[in-house]
Amino acid sequence: METQLVLEKWAGVISALTIGANKEDGGSRANIVRIGGQGSLPLLFKEGSIPNRPVIAFEIWDTPPQDWPDDLTSAYGKVLNDPFAWADKCVNELKAQLLCVRMQGAHPDFGNKDPGEAANFISALLTRVKVPLIIIGSGDDSKDNLILPACSEAAKNERCLIGCAVQDNYKTLVASVLADGHHIIAESPIDINIAKQLNILISDMGLSLERIVINPTIGALGYGLEYAYSIMERARLAALSGDKTLASPFICFVGQETWRTKEAKAGYEQGVIWEIITATSLIQSGADLLVMRHPAAVEKVAGYIDSLFNK
Repeated sequence: METQLVLEKWAGVISALTIGANKEDGGSRANIVRIGGQGSLPLLFKEGSIPNRPVIAFEIWDTPPQDWPDDLTSAYGKVLNDPFAWADKCVNELKAQLLCVRMQGAHPDFGNKDPGEAANFISALLTRVKVPLIIIGSGDDSKDNLILPACSEAAKNERCLIGCAVQDNYKTLVASVLADGHHIIAESPIDINIAKQLNILISDMGLSLERIVINPTIGALGYGLEYAYSIMERARLAALSGDKTLASPFICFVGQETWRTKEAKAGYEQGVIWEIITATSLIQSGADLLVMRHPAAVEKVAGYIDSLFNK
């Protein structure tokens, strides 16, 4: 007697979202990136539609990184001193289809750039490269409230993904995203209830739930990865069961979490391995966007994604 798999039937679907706008949409991007839209749990292709693959974004900064370990900086060389050359390398040589720009130079401890400088940088970068952008603040809430609206306006109609909005500091960013036609990243501290509440607060301001991407604040391998995995899994189960307030794609800052660990700084390419394992694990838990740093790790994870979806 032939054994048959029991297939789950889901009532919900994850929101589908497009990053980047081409000329037909009023933007200037050469390509667009689509994420989300799943009708099943990750990689269970027989249970429902999975129209879009997980996407990798290369992380770049608007200022040279000061605390990256040698194994990471040696992969880029001198281009780290020039953000535009760095972006060129990622797009032209490493074939990035998406860039995540961290505006670290606006942080009071890393240059304290003003909103005008930040806006000029984004305008110049949009002219220099033609891939879609994710734009992230410096991590200083008060400063990000000033620079992110300026960056949003500089990238008006380019349909960027901008973040991160948090529960205590989201209104200014939501207003800017609404005005300029972008999507938003909602950050919650590994807590499904806060993630849900923040999505509700953002949607109450008029930004539809379909324009929100959740940053669940993951941990790297050995630093809370299992807990982050379980939170993402619970959110995805709730969304597929019909909870629209949690039916947002996930963005995971894999590179940031990996390269701050002591193991990644131990040398012998251990950081690359740490980044690969963290990324591939999170794909299994439902990650839609992976923001990564080391080109060798990106290459391996991209190959892993190909192997999953080409079957």
